[in-house]
Formats: sequence, structure tokens, C-alpha cells
Amino acid sequence: MTATSAIRDDRPALGAALAAAAEQLRIPLSEQQSSRLLDFVDLLARWNRTYNLTAVRDPSAMLTQHVVDCLAVVPPLRREHRSGRVLDVGSGGGLPGVVWAVMEPGMDVTCVDSVGKKAAFLQQAAAALGLRNLRAEHARVETLAVGRFDLIASRAFAALADFAALTSPLLSNAGVWLAMKGKLPTAEMAALGPAADVFHVEQLQVPGLAAERCLVWMRKREAATTIDHNESVRTQSESTRSIGR
Repeated sequence: MTATSAIRDDRPALGAALAAAAEQLRIPLSEQQSSRLLDFVDLLARWNRTYNLTAVRDPSAMLTQHVVDCLAVVPPLRREHRSGRVLDVGSGGGLPGVVWAVMEPGMDVTCVDSVGKKAAFLQQAAAALGLRNLRAEHARVETLAVGRFDLIASRAFAALADFAALTSPLLSNAGVWLAMKGKLPTAEMAALGPAADVFHVEQLQVPGLAAERCLVWMRKREAATTIDHNESVRTQSESTRSIGR
């Protein structure tokens, strides 16, 4: 890092905290990944002096509340998607998109934000961190025309119904939505319209963070119906074969 680094004196302590969090999450962290995540915190802190990218000002708090918070989603993310096209909606300071692009080089991550200064930061982050699998789009998500995605994610973007409605044209038929939430959004799930179904909800434990966190996985209702039908046909077929024996 250069003399203008915002975390120069704190970098060793931040690196140790990041390593400890990754160990708690059981995520192997390479030297390059660790360096890129710390560089991202530095870039976020420096840009935040001029542009209001996040209300969190302290680099140590940025590491825990933002980077580690997004890092905690990596194990579930790997369980469902190790590659493919990913859209981070309302990405703001690049959360979770930048963190996921660092951790999953096989993913093609697009971060979209309607605020110009945030989109500019995302472009700078992709270049500064050397992330060829990360791109930024300055647009409202409902006007985005860049093809379809296998996974569409959001963190503190909108209610589940609005999230699904705004991004449904961008989700592939077999794709899934992933919403990062705090407390279990029971009312939001009950208010989901006919276009989406929740198929899995899981709680998260974020190292160093006492707040509640959960993930809500959704898919298009027609996709859910097709999957249920296929599973029913498979079950019936297996039962028939069993009887035949």
C-alpha cells in the first residue's frame, strides 16, 4: 500500500482479525485473498472520506460489519453456486459483490447501483484489486439489460416482494435469489407475491457481530413447480421399480 493508505498502521491487526474470522467460518483464506480483502477495506475507508459509501467510518468496524458479514455467506454460497453469473443489486460499497468476487474467481459478478459515485467506486475497486471477474453497472436494476443471471443477491436493498419483482426479468428460469437479512423477515415472506417461492431459510453466525443474520433463498414459482413435479415423477418411478422387484 502507498503512504496514503487509510489502514497502514492498523493493517497487521486487521489481517489477524480477518484470519481469525475466516478460521471461525472454516474458510481457507489464501495470502492473495487476504491481501485483496484488506486492500478493499483500505479503498473503502479512503473513498468514504469524500463520498458517503457507508455510515461505518472505522476500518476495524468496516472489516467486521461489512467484509466478515459478507464472508459468512461464502460457505452457503459455495454449497449452491461455485460458478455462473451473479448480480449484486444495490451494491453500494461493493457488498457483498466485491467480497464474493475475491473469494470465488469462478463467478462472474456484476454489481449494480443507481448512484453514480458508488458505481464509480465499484469500477475503481475492480481495477485496483485486479478482479477480472467483477464489473460495475451504473443503472437502476429495472432498466438493466445485460442478460440473465444464475444468482441474484441483495443486502439491505428492499423487501423480498420488491426485490423479486424488480429483478425477475434478470433471473434465469433455473436461477435463485439470495437475500441477506437481519432478523427473520416473517412478514416479508408472507407478503411475497405469486412470482417467487422461498425454498430455504438459514441463520448465520458472523464472527465478531452480535446482531442477528439470516439468508432467504427464493426461486421463481414456475421453476419451483417444475422441480416439485420432477421430484414427484422420480419418486413414483422409484416406487414402481421397487414394486417390480
